[in-house]
Amino acid sequence: MNSTPTLLAVYAHPDDEAFSVGGTLTHYARRGVKVVLACATRGEAGKITVPGMTVDDLGQQREQELRAACQALEIPEPVFLDYHDSGRYERTRLDDPKAMMNVNVFDVETKLRALITEVKPQVMVTFDPHGGYGHIDHLQIHRATLAAFFSTGHLPDGGPQRLYYNALTIQAAEGIARMGQNLSPEIYGVSDSTIAVRMNVSAYAANKKAALAAHGTQMGETSLMGRMTPEEREQMETRLLGVESFSIGGTRTPLTRYPLRGLFDGLPEFEHLDA
Repeated sequence: MNSTPTLLAVYAHPDDEAFSVGGTLTHYARRGVKVVLACATRGEAGKITVPGMTVDDLGQQREQELRAACQALEIPEPVFLDYHDSGRYERTRLDDPKAMMNVNVFDVETKLRALITEVKPQVMVTFDPHGGYGHIDHLQIHRATLAAFFSTGHLPDGGPQRLYYNALTIQAAEGIARMGQNLSPEIYGVSDSTIAVRMNVSAYAANKKAALAAHGTQMGETSLMGRMTPEEREQMETRLLGVESFSIGGTRTPLTRYPLRGLFDGLPEFEHLDA
């Protein structure tokens, strides 16, 4: 097995990392873990939420925003898988062959298998089976990452030992629904017993705030967060900045306890990371 503790996080767009896993990435980076963030797209079809802002190349702009967010989270620069953002609503790119919605998921798996072979992570993290709030790119990345986890166990080092999903509690899903996302909390949220790891990331609140702010095109006045009342924003920041929750997507090692103390808990040679 790779002697360097390594965590591979796989997401679809710039800013996905800041919302769901940013504090956890900072936590493990500070503990000496090699953190690799793979981003499938550059968010080319995102919605600019700053009134009056014009951007010549949104993909290039959001790439730079993600690089700045990674710096804020104290992790290395991201790895891009070079697919295109599928967009949503009137921005949906139905005719773009490189848009995630039109890409063969096995092609994405092949790229991830190569990345796994290169960086040799013990732990992987990605979207849950509902893609957080159902975005097609999130669902594609979930499927490809799950497939890559399952198809790399035969590697000489045994492949990744654990796969985790971001887990929305019912309460968190209700909060997202109140923000305007059309979702049922009973479907998109999970029971407390489904959550295998609760990471207290309040110590990294400043990092997460800085990472969110780095995604300037997405965090403007007309964004969901920008339209919140001060009270709603305070509640959302409390949920976003305090705790990050994860469920088990797959494991090749026994679970020595449940819930787990952290993402590396129970992995031989790496248990000290969650002591």
